[in-house]
Amino acid sequence: MSTVVEIQGAIAKLSPREYCELMAGLHPAADDDWDIQMKAEAEAGKLDFIDAEIASAKRDGTLVPMERIFEEEEA
Repeated sequence: MSTVVEIQGAIAKLSPREYCELMAGLHPAADDDWDIQMKAEAEAGKLDFIDAEIASAKRDGTLVPMERIFEEEEA
């Protein structure tokens, strides 16, 4: 990959998890108290309901792509 357009295209194809990993690598920051609490709650399964809601929205066909949400915010 040698051009900005190619890199942007590759980034657009990343999964949300991969995108977050990329951003964390490009902009590393120490976890604050909130980050530590959220990671602990995620590991404890307290946020599993979010995955269930996403799976349900996918099945129902009501899931809105993140890109569309960002486009609506910019408009």
